[in-house]
Formats: sequence, C-alpha cells, structure tokens
Amino acid sequence: MSNFTIYPAIDMRGGQCVRLVQGDYDQETVYGDSPFDMAKSFADQGADWIHMVDLDGAKEGVRINDSYVIKAASELGARIQIGGGIRTERDIAHYLDNGVERVILGSTAVSDPVFTKDMIRKYGKHIAIGIDAKDGKVATHGWLQTSGTLAVELGKVLADAGAETFIVTDIATDGMLSGPNVNGILAMAEATGKNVIASGGISSLEDILALKGHEAEGIAGAIIGKAIYTKRFTVADALEKVRG
Repeated sequence: MSNFTIYPAIDMRGGQCVRLVQGDYDQETVYGDSPFDMAKSFADQGADWIHMVDLDGAKEGVRINDSYVIKAASELGARIQIGGGIRTERDIAHYLDNGVERVILGSTAVSDPVFTKDMIRKYGKHIAIGIDAKDGKVATHGWLQTSGTLAVELGKVLADAGAETFIVTDIATDGMLSGPNVNGILAMAEATGKNVIASGGISSLEDILALKGHEAEGIAGAIIGKAIYTKRFTVADALEKVRG
C-alpha cells in the first residue's frame, strides 16, 4: 500500500469550517458550521490523517479553536495534525497530551529558530515544520509578511536539527485551484532529504498523481482543501486514486 498520504484540510475560524483565498481573511467562504462533523465525514470516507488549522489562532497568536481539534483527536480513528496559534511549549503539550498526533510550527519556526529546534529535539516526529513560501521566500504571520529567508534554507537548517516532516504551502497557488507548484515542493525535499507534504493549488486527481509520482524523491503527501469543498472530487476518490 502506498505511503503517500492524503490530508483533507479543515480551516477553522469562529468555530466554522472556512476557506480563504491566498490566506486573505477578507476572501472567506464558509463551508460548514461544525469542524468536528467535517472531520468525522473525512474519517468516515477512510482518511488516515486530517489536517486542521486554527485560523483565528494563527492571526491572534493564541489557541482559539482547539476544542474541535481535541474532540476529533479523541473520538475519531484518524490521526490529526494541527497548525495555527502554536507559539509555546504549553501549546504543543496541550495538543499532544490530548491525543493529537502532530503539531505544526509555522511562524515560530522563522521568528524563534532556537525554540523550534528545542521542540524538535524534545518531541521528535510529533513536530512538523510548516513553511509558507512566496516566490521562494518564507512568509509569516498569516502570510501578512514576507521575510528575507529562502524557504529551502530554513528547511535545511531545521532538517539538520532533526525535523522529519515539512509542510510546504505555495501561497501563489493556495485556494486558487491552479495546480500545485511541484518544482518548489521538490526543491524542499531535495534540500532537506526529509518528508515533504504539499499544500496549495490541488484541483484534480491528476494533480495528486503528479505529486505522488515524486514519492521516491520525498513528496510524502498532499493537503487538500478547496477541491474537496467545491466538490471537484471526494476524500474517498483521492484515497482510492493513491491506494489504487
């Protein structure tokens, strides 16, 4: 069976499931009133993993929608990874102690590399590094700012510190259904030598297969959001495609 993993995504804002276009809080569509019900529907379709994002948390820098995440982690068979608003070790422990499998450090990985390395050493495979890139450079704080740091350089430093999993979001493609930036994701896999999960732009089952075609080079999975919500295909369709 394939190790390439499909991560259906649930972005939470104000307790609802939403999607933003290119991280823009003014371009929001609400797709459901219950993040837990959405997670359950994904698990019922066979998802092994679910990717959850606390958008309020990402913006405010504190955990806001964590109750939905913990409910999903404790009541569903799928493993949960969570990003957004995770700034302290207390945040990390709060999730891991409550059954969440993997916690994503994003803005913190840029703003506080020392803390990030400490957390990687302490929690190992339970920490994923989320790198959001715009023109190859790292964007932070809900994508409101672009740093001068090259995405692959940051990846290399954190891989050397022991990070096993990287999530690369290409902001230009996110929420645009324009196809993933395969070259950008491959560049990160090459720079780090670790597992890289692709995020942004996936619009079709063909896009998923294009990524899966590079599994041997380190592309380990795909996060899928808008394509599922706009009913281009279902989670079950995507799982069947990669497992087929």
